[in-house]
Amino acid sequence: MIRYSLMTLGCPKNEVDSQHMNGFLRGEKEFQYTDSFEKAEVIIINTCGFIQDAKEESIETILAALEYKKQYNCKSVIVTGCLTQRYSEELEADIPEIDAVLGTSNFDKIAEVIRESLEGKETGGVEEAGFDYSSSLPRELDNDVYAYLKIAEGCNNNCTYCSIPQIRGTVKSRSIADIAAEAKRIAESGIKELIIIAQDTTQYGVDIYGRSALAPLLRNLAEVEGIRWIRVLYSYPEFISDEIIEVFAEEEKVCNYFDLPIQHSSAKIRKLMNRKGNEEDIANIINKIRKKIPDAKIRTSLITGFPGENEQDFNNLKEFVKKYEFDRLGVFEFSREEGTAAYNLDQRVPEEIKSERKEEIMQLQQEISLAKNKELVGRTIEVIIEDQDQENYLARSRYDSPEIDNQIYLPIEDHNLEIGEIYQAVIKEAFHYDLIGEIEDESTK
Repeated sequence: MIRYSLMTLGCPKNEVDSQHMNGFLRGEKEFQYTDSFEKAEVIIINTCGFIQDAKEESIETILAALEYKKQYNCKSVIVTGCLTQRYSEELEADIPEIDAVLGTSNFDKIAEVIRESLEGKETGGVEEAGFDYSSSLPRELDNDVYAYLKIAEGCNNNCTYCSIPQIRGTVKSRSIADIAAEAKRIAESGIKELIIIAQDTTQYGVDIYGRSALAPLLRNLAEVEGIRWIRVLYSYPEFISDEIIEVFAEEEKVCNYFDLPIQHSSAKIRKLMNRKGNEEDIANIINKIRKKIPDAKIRTSLITGFPGENEQDFNNLKEFVKKYEFDRLGVFEFSREEGTAAYNLDQRVPEEIKSERKEEIMQLQQEISLAKNKELVGRTIEVIIEDQDQENYLARSRYDSPEIDNQIYLPIEDHNLEIGEIYQAVIKEAFHYDLIGEIEDESTK
C-alpha cells in the first residue's frame, strides 16, 4: 500500500485538478490517502505560480515537504501545477531533491509517475499547456456543500499583467452535454451548489460554438434535478451580454451574484492592461445589471500600482469605487511577472505606494460593505450550512462565494441542521464582513 498526501495551493481551478488526481489515485487499490505528511510515503504539492506571493508560498511548501524525506516516511516529493508548468527547468535545477514534476496538462499521469519515482526512475515532465477535461474523468469531491465545475481551460484575453495563457494555454471549452453530465453526477452525490469556473466564463464556447455559450449552458444546468444554486465566477465585464443578464434574471437557480474582475477604471491604465472598454462601458454594464436585477450583488477585483498609475489614475479608481459601491471587492498589488507584456513597462510604482493604495481602497470598501450588510438586517434570506463549531452553524447566503465573502453565524440553540442543506434565516446583526442570523424554518425547501 502506497500512502500519499496531497496539498493544494492557489485557486479553485487548482482544487479541481487535485480532486481529479485524488480520483485517479483512489481508483487504484495500491494507493491510500492520508492527510498527514508524517505518514505519507509520497507527498504531492499542487502549486500556484500566478503572482510572486503565490510562487514564494509554493517554494516554501516544497522545501517543507522535502524535510519529511529526512525525518519521516516520505520517499518521494512530486510537484505539479502552475509553478511547474511555468518554471519546471528552474525548479529541477534549483531544487534537485524534487523527485518528479508534472504540469497543468498532464497531471492525469500521477499514478504512473508515483510508481516510477518510488522505483528511482527519472519520470514526469511538463507538456504543452491545455488539459482536456471530461465528465468521464474520475474525481473525488472533498466537501458536501458545493462543487466547482470547470467549463473551460485556458484564456484568450492576453491581459498584459497575466501569465495564465502561458500556464493554461488558449481557451479550450467542454461541450454543454459533457458539462451537464458532470453536473448530474455532482447532484447525485447530494451537493446542492454548483460553482461555475473558467479563466473567463464569458468566453466559454467561443472555440467550439463560435460564440459565448455561457447563457445556453446555464439554462441547461438549471434543469439538473437536485441542484439548488448555480454560482458563476470570473466573468469579464466587457463580455457580459444582455443574453447573460437575462439568464441570471430568469433562472431561479442561477444566483444573482456577478463576479466581474474590473482591475481598473482609468482609461489609460486599462489600455496598458490590454483590457477592453472604458469606465463608461463598465458603468453601463453595472447599471444594466442593477436595473434588470435589483437584488444582484456584484463582486470585483482591482489592481493597485500598475506601471504608470499616477495619483490622477488612482483617484479615478477611488471615485469609481465610491460611486458604484460594489457589494464585494478584493484588491491585489501589481505583481511584475516574467514573460508578460507588463514586465517591461516603465514608470513602475514603488512597493510602499502599491501597498498604501491597496489599503486605502480596502478602507473605502470596508465602510461600503458594512452599510450594505446593515441593509440585510431584518430580511429573510436563503443560507447554505457549511460547518459548525460549539456555538454556531457557519453558513453563507446565495450572494456569497465560499472562503472569500461574508460568513453568517447561526446560533445552534436547539436546531439540528444538516451540512450542505439550504434553509431560511433572518439576519439579526451585521458587521463589516460577517452577519448573525437565526433559522426561521428548519424545513429544507
